[in-house]
Amino acid sequence: MGSINLEAPWVEKYRPHSFDDLVSQNIAVNNLKQFVQKGNMPHLIFAGPAGTGKTSTALIVAKSMLSSENYALNVLELNASDTVRMEYVRTIIKDFVNQRMVSGKRNLKFILLDEADNIPSQVQQALRRIIEKTSSKVKFILMCNYINKIIDPIISRCAVFRFSNLNKENVIKRLKHIVGNENLKIPEKNENQFYEILYFISGGDLRKAINTLQMAVALELTENINLDEIFKISGFVTINIIKELIEVIKKGGLEKVKEIVMSIENLDSRNFIRQILQVLPELDLKSERLNDVIAFFGDIDYRISQGSDEIIQVVALIANLIENVQY
Repeated sequence: MGSINLEAPWVEKYRPHSFDDLVSQNIAVNNLKQFVQKGNMPHLIFAGPAGTGKTSTALIVAKSMLSSENYALNVLELNASDTVRMEYVRTIIKDFVNQRMVSGKRNLKFILLDEADNIPSQVQQALRRIIEKTSSKVKFILMCNYINKIIDPIISRCAVFRFSNLNKENVIKRLKHIVGNENLKIPEKNENQFYEILYFISGGDLRKAINTLQMAVALELTENINLDEIFKISGFVTINIIKELIEVIKKGGLEKVKEIVMSIENLDSRNFIRQILQVLPELDLKSERLNDVIAFFGDIDYRISQGSDEIIQVVALIANLIENVQY
């Protein structure tokens, strides 16, 4: 443990630096390689969930098109949710676009807009006009979780690449690479379960998986594998609580369910719902009701997202499961 450097974030230390380093997203990567090779680069939109490589891919594209000595001068990186408002578009972005080009391998500049779906629509309209006027010398790469929040005039001027959650095999492969590189010791008897839990916590978000791994190492939870503590630091309830709930649901004990839910400290309802959804096969639900039960999970999640009381909604969800267990 003493030789492990935990000060630097591992998500940055192990960020991909070339197309070959990118995990999955093969369709996007192959097409982007062709754009770079031909030098015929359109504006780009990378859409998809968090932690799937959108930002890393944007940086790789820009670095592939520019020489290293001119990169800093010809690339403007912005987190759009924090900075891109009307005044910013009219000043900073316009000034960058109008600055004299620093010549390099190709006569191009890049503007990378992360979380572009958080830019207000009226600001997007102003941005669209800049994209129109500067397309020959400045290329925009917009990254977003929800492409439906990008206005159509911008979408129509960009090549859209959709990024999907990474599958278990790719996430675990990357985690094992980091574990090996950092000389971590993972007990063999718990190794598979350890990686399975990291993948479940991440939900296909590689960045989240790597951050959870680093937290577990920093808190010394890996040498003896404390799985419950790994769940806790990630906002999930312990394995024992889930097992207890399964037994109570099977017995139809709603009052006991309320007691268990009320006893959970710092309940993250959405993470909890994910854990309950994962154990549905263990509940022996009525087969003809299974689709309705799963649909009810969606209803509960929506209610919570709209501000409903989390405890009430979680108990309502479990009550629904009790109603549909086969006795």
